[in-house]
Amino acid sequence: MASSDQTPGPMPPGDGSVPPGKSMTIGQHIIDKGAQVLQSLKPIKQMSQHVCTFAIYSHDITRQIETHHYVSRVNQDFLQCAVYDSDDSKGRLIGVEYIISDRIFETLPSEEQKLWHTHEYEIISGLWVNPRVPEMVQKPELENLARTYGKFWCTWQVDRGDRVPLGAPALMMSPQGVNLGMVAPELVKKRDERYGISSQELEKTRMDIAGPETMNPYANYWMQTAKGFAIDVELTDMKKCAPFP
Repeated sequence: MASSDQTPGPMPPGDGSVPPGKSMTIGQHIIDKGAQVLQSLKPIKQMSQHVCTFAIYSHDITRQIETHHYVSRVNQDFLQCAVYDSDDSKGRLIGVEYIISDRIFETLPSEEQKLWHTHEYEIISGLWVNPRVPEMVQKPELENLARTYGKFWCTWQVDRGDRVPLGAPALMMSPQGVNLGMVAPELVKKRDERYGISSQELEKTRMDIAGPETMNPYANYWMQTAKGFAIDVELTDMKKCAPFP
């Protein structure tokens, strides 16, 4: 079982809805609303930004998706993002991305660094946007983020047609300013029209934003090797502290 382009198994039966399942009952709505009032939901309330950008599968550079990151800043050097396929109320949670500063990235082992990507091109090219936030307001944050690195695991390959999360997670890469790393123009056009923005115009206003002072050769590793990463799931012996069962 691998994070490949092939669906790892048959889809669950149903009417074709994604995900499959019955409509929520009135009783369930009441229970959920009550829980929402009574519980603090503190981790979710720390989400302070919505970022719309694009991502590319590490094992298949021809597959590109629009992503919606809901970002929590843990501290000045570390952010964590719940990633959805849309900003709709029924958006599907498709993965998680961790974002670290260049200072932390440089302390990681080289084998770990190979799993991370830069954000410089994404931001400077206008692909990375905070929908409905004026550019003047978001620019200081963009200047900080242009020096960061991300590790993004996709757990639900909805673009593959998966109606539920299937198989192993897939490592994702960021777009880059080279032929194989360019996002399809039609994807960008569709996103820009939805939000009433122009990535090309944003790029002009971001020309003064700088990325990391030195580009680590292990980040965006595919650009150096033309090779990506895929995850295989293997059956293995369990480590046991006591006889089982």
